[in-house]
Amino acid sequence: MNKRLLLPLMLALASVPAWADAVQTLKEFSREVRSGRADFTQTVTSPDGKRKKTSSGSFEFQRPNQFRFVYTKPFEQLIVADGKKVWIYDPDLQQASSRRIDQALGATPAALLAGANLERDFELKALPDSQGLSWVLATPRQADGMLQNLRVGFKGKELAAIDVLDGFGQRSLLQFSSVSSNVPLAAERFRFVLPAGADLIEQ
Repeated sequence: MNKRLLLPLMLALASVPAWADAVQTLKEFSREVRSGRADFTQTVTSPDGKRKKTSSGSFEFQRPNQFRFVYTKPFEQLIVADGKKVWIYDPDLQQASSRRIDQALGATPAALLAGANLERDFELKALPDSQGLSWVLATPRQADGMLQNLRVGFKGKELAAIDVLDGFGQRSLLQFSSVSSNVPLAAERFRFVLPAGADLIEQ
């Protein structure tokens, strides 16, 4: 074989295990990390790429199907899943809504992080490293038109980012910091109590 062709081929072959390792990292995260907490910044970009909105807050989860998103900036919002229902509460509106978890979760970032069966819900494919992270493409096995795909980024073994592309072409990038894995979390963190005076809409 021509030596000039041999080196690029060897480099290409050498890069394959690194990409494949990202899928293995996500599988290990799903299997071994039973609970966790992190801070996050979320950037939502319009389909044309011209408009961006940024929010931030904190996230906690415990498998299976329990999680708590607390948005603090620019507006407050609470999203809690207790394993059976998902509750969304807007303090400014004094209004809460709830849905059964099987209707609300589907193939979402929360399902990927806190769900019970990663490979049942998503088809996984390794992507080239970029922005200092190892990436996995997670495509829903059952398309519902709401979500095209997710890209999950790891820095080493630590979850660093989730990039969501929805069915309308809108992109939401969640970047995580202060990540703690397998930490004890009180059961009360995943229970929603309707505040006095608030309205409840059940779906």
